[in-house]
Amino acid sequence: MANVFTIPPSANFADTLARGLIARLGDGPLALADATVYLPTRRAQRTFGDAFARVLGGAALLPRFKALGDADEDEALFEDDALILPPAMPPMRRTLLLATMVRQWHRSTKDEEMGFAQAAALADGLAQVMDEIETQGADLKKLDDAVPAALAAHWEQVREFLKLLNTEWPQILTAEQRISPALRRDQALRGLAARLAARPPKGPVIAAGSTGSIPATAALLKAIAGLPDGAVVLPGLDRVLDEASWRHLHPGHPQFGLQQLLGRLGIGRTDVKDWAATRDAGRERVLRETLRPAPTTDAWRAIAEAKQEPTIADGLRGVSLIEAGDQAEEASVIAVVLREALETPGQTATLVTPDRTLARRVAGELRRWEIEVDDSAGQPLAHTPPGTFLCLLAEAAAAQFAPVPLLALLKHPLATLGGDGTAFRDRARRLDRLLRGPRPDPGLDGIRAAIARARAGSPDDRPGLSQLHYWFADVSDALRPLEQAMAQPENTLAAILTAHTSAADTLAGDALRRGEAGEVAARFIDELAEAAAAIPPVEPRAYAPLFRKLALTQAVRLNRSGHPRVSILGPLEARLQSFDTVVLGGLNEGVWPRLPGADPWFSRPMRKALGLEQPERSIGQSAHDFAMLAAGPRVVLTRALKAQGVPAIASRWVQRLIQLTDGLGLHGALTPPTDYVALARSLDDAGPPLRIEMPRPRPPVAARPIRLPVTDIEKWVRDPYAIYARRVLGLRVLDPLDAPIGPLERGNAVHATLERFVKDYPGALPDDAALCLIAIADEVFAAEGTPQAALALWRPRFAHAATWFVAMERARRGSIKASHTEIRGETEIVPGFSLYGIADRIDELQGGGAAILDYKTGQLPTKRQIKSFLAPQLLLEAAMLTAGAFSGVETQEAAELLYVRIGGGREPGTIEPVDITLIAETLARLKTRVAQFADPATAYRPRVRPLRAGLSGDYDHLARVREWSLSGWEGTGE
Repeated sequence: MANVFTIPPSANFADTLARGLIARLGDGPLALADATVYLPTRRAQRTFGDAFARVLGGAALLPRFKALGDADEDEALFEDDALILPPAMPPMRRTLLLATMVRQWHRSTKDEEMGFAQAAALADGLAQVMDEIETQGADLKKLDDAVPAALAAHWEQVREFLKLLNTEWPQILTAEQRISPALRRDQALRGLAARLAARPPKGPVIAAGSTGSIPATAALLKAIAGLPDGAVVLPGLDRVLDEASWRHLHPGHPQFGLQQLLGRLGIGRTDVKDWAATRDAGRERVLRETLRPAPTTDAWRAIAEAKQEPTIADGLRGVSLIEAGDQAEEASVIAVVLREALETPGQTATLVTPDRTLARRVAGELRRWEIEVDDSAGQPLAHTPPGTFLCLLAEAAAAQFAPVPLLALLKHPLATLGGDGTAFRDRARRLDRLLRGPRPDPGLDGIRAAIARARAGSPDDRPGLSQLHYWFADVSDALRPLEQAMAQPENTLAAILTAHTSAADTLAGDALRRGEAGEVAARFIDELAEAAAAIPPVEPRAYAPLFRKLALTQAVRLNRSGHPRVSILGPLEARLQSFDTVVLGGLNEGVWPRLPGADPWFSRPMRKALGLEQPERSIGQSAHDFAMLAAGPRVVLTRALKAQGVPAIASRWVQRLIQLTDGLGLHGALTPPTDYVALARSLDDAGPPLRIEMPRPRPPVAARPIRLPVTDIEKWVRDPYAIYARRVLGLRVLDPLDAPIGPLERGNAVHATLERFVKDYPGALPDDAALCLIAIADEVFAAEGTPQAALALWRPRFAHAATWFVAMERARRGSIKASHTEIRGETEIVPGFSLYGIADRIDELQGGGAAILDYKTGQLPTKRQIKSFLAPQLLLEAAMLTAGAFSGVETQEAAELLYVRIGGGREPGTIEPVDITLIAETLARLKTRVAQFADPATAYRPRVRPLRAGLSGDYDHLARVREWSLSGWEGTGE
């Protein structure tokens, strides 16, 4: 086994491999033609081809490069003598079949139904378990050797399912005429190893860069190492680590996997030679000590006592650590580092991170300098326009086309219904405005009914609403088959997918399948349709989350190259590449390394019984990637102090590095020479905030309102700017979509109920008057579509209040000559200014005069507010009555002003009288205010006397209150 070599992590792996092979075979044009080089991934083929061409510097035939990671492609490994293997089970088909099995097993053991989406999530974990079992050659039958008493009841049930899987799954594979992907790869690699051993090729065979973590790969490496012209070149084997540490390696150590591989090859570290001698011994020593096994970290004390800090300090040159405030700032910092590297001609730079969100953020930050980066991982289909559109369509149907998901779908750029996209979105925005407020009835018919009600109630806008009606009828026709498919209690995935794609094609047209993302979307749909064949019916609500989950697994790679000197890579593909500047981003626990999650299928004792590796093995693989990448000439380590608003824990490797440097007194050794955090912050720093002045709009007198509703007078006093925005600029406040049923709707229902009751029973009340009032309320609640959740609270409260109201009415009816409800009135207060409004109720009294009642379901105004002109409504209605403003009501003085509060809680209701002696004073104040705002110099200032400081107004954002007021308001709240 003299032909097993290693290239140290501090060397350029590709260039070093090329130089070593050329030194062995010569640099003639045909010297390398017969050589075959096996590499871990397909992407490495291009990298190593460039490296060989660069080292040769002239015309020559390069070696044949083949990727071990693409063993599913027979021709990549075996050429003419390929193994004849069944095709691998497609991932989506396997997920759906396993989900079906999980669901049936759960139903049989738990006597309850499991959602298909949940079963699919468990199926993903189960597929990984199956791959791991087949990769490591474990046997599920060994589970019988695990002591049942030592397992919890849950694990005992899981064990029984896995035993069932051991018998049922092979039958399914046979029926499908497929083979599991891991087993196919294993057979392919072992078949290649056997043929290489039996018929050695005439040219050199080199396996470079693989750690042999897969046993079948290790067998292939052993076969190659045994060839007369074979060689295995390992990445970053530490031949200097002391023997005590080598013996104490744990699964989380970067050398653990290579230690396992050497054992499978049947050799020791001393049997491995250096492929080339070029290395940075100082940097390698820093990493060796940083990642030293815990039982031997006492060696750090020996380093300190031996005064060997200069050696460590030399190794730290070119390494820096940047801790950003949060993830967004980390992305900005990384972009600045990469941008700086490009200032040096010929310099190359890369970001290496397993965090795809961070990668996307950095790519976005680089676009500020018009730098496009080719992210090697691509973009998930669900994040591209076609994928987003398909997911939105599925989710809108699952939500019964509720306003928010429906409008998100209809506003998507691909939604055109085969026509003009601009006109389509104009209709969608019109529908948005119409659907503001409480949610309409579910389904497409509920939306059409809402449009019909708007047409009936808006004769002035009937042409526009008619256009909206016919447009949405076409939209409904496109979406109806999907709605019907999703409305079934159970349906097949194939049927739902057919309706889904049909609706998508009708709504988006050919644009759905254009470009790279469209091609991936079309292929994804075809594969999903094939995978969904013969899957038993599922609950339709599971379709949308399942579709999005599967779409997230499909990568879309754009067919355009990014900047030639900057890239974003994952750790695996970057491990064998070399760059002048390497940024290792996202170095927080849970991100890098990614901590192994809870395994729903195997407990640790079960893994041990099967001979499977523990989950920490993946941390060791990540540690090896980190050690290889951190050995570059310039390395910038970055992390965010906070992630999603909470403090984040630094990666264990960063913690080790900080402990080592601080322990040796090398404070500041990891500080970068440039304050990149400050630079990143300066990019978006607009300088000291300029405090703006409070807006004081002074529109021309001709543009100012000459009539106001009585309910707006309080607003005019408290927030004149709101009157300016509403009555001068004509800006209406939009209700939110899917607005919850709340106090406003309850108040309207109570008003309508009391109005009907007074009209239906004008004279003496019957004995069952309270029941009659409750019956009217039930009819009103039903007519307004009050949800059952709100009705369960409102109805008992109103029933309690109804008894009190009827008793109050009986006590007052003897003094009432006639009652008028919801009476409109208008009068001119001063020449050129009118006041109008609707009185809830006016009772003409037997003894002369009238009582004005105002129904309230919320808080009543205080006497202080009424006296200080902050709640003038009832007093101004009294002035209007005196002026004969209300049609059908005789001109007369107000004898009573009453607030009637309908509660229903501890106090079913209360009556609060208003001092009628304040009528003249209130009217005078209104006239004064009218005269004041008739002056063009008077401004409509915002938030003069808000009800509460913390209560925002409808137009505060327009007035930019937070920009000119520290507290967000001005004046005294009352």
